[in-house]
This record gives sequence, C-alpha cells and structure tokens, in this order.
Amino acid sequence: MKTPPEPCRTANLVGRGAAWAPGTCGELAQGHLDGAAVMVTCPIHFGSKAVVELCHGSGFVHGPADAPKARRALTSTLEFIGRPKLNARLKLESPLPRSKGMASSTADVTSAIVATATALGATISPQQQAELALAIEPSDGVMLPGIALFDHLDGRIARTLGPPPPMRVLVLEFAGKVDTEAFNAGTRANGVYQDDGRFRDVFELIADGVANGDPRQIGEGATLSSRLNQCVLPKPRLPDAVKLGKDAGALGVNVAHSGTVVGLLFDADAERIAWAAQSARQRLPELVATHDCRVIGGGAVVHPGTRRTVDTTA
Repeated sequence: MKTPPEPCRTANLVGRGAAWAPGTCGELAQGHLDGAAVMVTCPIHFGSKAVVELCHGSGFVHGPADAPKARRALTSTLEFIGRPKLNARLKLESPLPRSKGMASSTADVTSAIVATATALGATISPQQQAELALAIEPSDGVMLPGIALFDHLDGRIARTLGPPPPMRVLVLEFAGKVDTEAFNAGTRANGVYQDDGRFRDVFELIADGVANGDPRQIGEGATLSSRLNQCVLPKPRLPDAVKLGKDAGALGVNVAHSGTVVGLLFDADAERIAWAAQSARQRLPELVATHDCRVIGGGAVVHPGTRRTVDTTA
C-alpha cells in the first residue's frame, strides 16, 4: 500500500489561504419557477472556515475524513486553476449541524474553493464557485451575494435579489437527518410540487420584501412556502412553530425544504427572540437545540488571517 505524502510544511509552502462561507437556516422559499427547481437563500452568520496549505507534489489532499465533498472541491479548484499536481492540506472549522438543512456541506465546499484560490492568488467568481460546487452535489446558493434566487440543481439561475433588511432567525433544530443529495434525486426530482403559479406568488412576495426592505413581506412569503412544502417533506411540528411564532411576534416561519430545521423570523428585538427560545424548549419536546442567528447577505470572504506565499514554478 502506497504511503501518502506528509502534509505541507512551512518551508516548502506554495501558498496558504483561508476563507469563510455562511451556512443557512434552510431557505426562505423553494419550489419550481419557469420549469426550474429554485430556492431563495437564507444565509446566516454561522458558517464554515477553511484553511488550505499547498505545496509541490502529485495532487494528494490531506483533509478531514468526514468532509469528502470539501476535499473534492479543493481538487476541482486546483484543476480549474491549472495546478492539479499540487499537494494540499485542508482544515475545516464549522459550528453548523450536519444533515439538518443548514448548508453545512455547501459552506465547507465554498470556503474550501475560495481558500484554495486565495492560496494561489487567484480569484473565482461566485458563479464559478457555484459551478464547481454543483459538480459535486446539489448546493445552496451561499456563495451568491445578498439574498439570492438560485437553481440548486443545475445553476442555470443565479440571481441576487438584494441585501436582507435587518432580520434574525431563531433556528429550531429537531432530531433526525435528511440526505439532501438523495432527497433531491428522489422526491423532489419526481415532479412533486410543480405548481409554478403558487410558488411564483411566494417568490414575488419575498422579492418585493427584499427590494422594499420590508421584513414582514419576507416573513409572509417564507411562511407560505413552508406550508406548501408540507406536501413534499412534512414538518410534524410546523403548526406548533407557526403558533409559537405568532405568540412571540415573529415576522413569519421558514423551513429547510430538504432538511429538518424550522426558523422563526424576527426583526432585531432581542427580548422576543429570547422569549421564543425559552418557550420553544417548553412547547417542543423533540427540540435538540435553538440557535439565534443574524440573517446576512451571502458570499464567501477571505479570512483576515490569510497568509500567501507565491511560487509559480511547476
């Protein structure tokens, strides 16, 4: 058995890059629009940080055993840039729960792509990041700026709607997991929820809310989408979450359309969010955890601690 080479050492670094990409609380909406499967993103300030070190070698990647998609993204990025024979070491840090619908894989993949490019002094556009990510699996649109409309299967639609107004989301994390890749290849791909008319109304409500800076319109549209999704991937506790949101003065409810989390959308009122979190733990015994998150614009960012050593030799 061939022994893998040692990870890159400081003395022979070609480059080092670090980047961060946001996760999500599910989506603000998901459905079909003009024949394409699309989502409206809900990026949050929880995300994944990737650190990539590169050195000369034969294209071997050292990285976390439980992050094969991020390792593949690193390899694909080196091929895209034209440096496929470099060895790499990948480190990932992320607080995002796995297989819950919080874009943990996409955040890992996106941060790995941008960190790899940064290590070589290259720039990869959000659209190119999306293409590299989609070659690995169906992906959330966290690499796109702002709140975005994204074709998460084929990438034919990737459009920023605008920055989010000041909003927070209380993520309700329930037990259970969903294999997003299998789900998108099965249930959603089999023609369930193909009603363009209903989803168009949802999308236009959210798009207008983003354009107008009106979080209540966004919350209303998200709630409608979460209810429509009950015929695709039912959330048994959705009615209880909607009632909790109304009692807490939330703007609305959103869900992971191919995951298990439910979100209560708020403005920046900390007291109402704290009350909702405490009440959720009392009312929803299946709850695993709650996460108070700020809704942000999407897009990966180069980490301030990045150090790059340029070496253009083969």
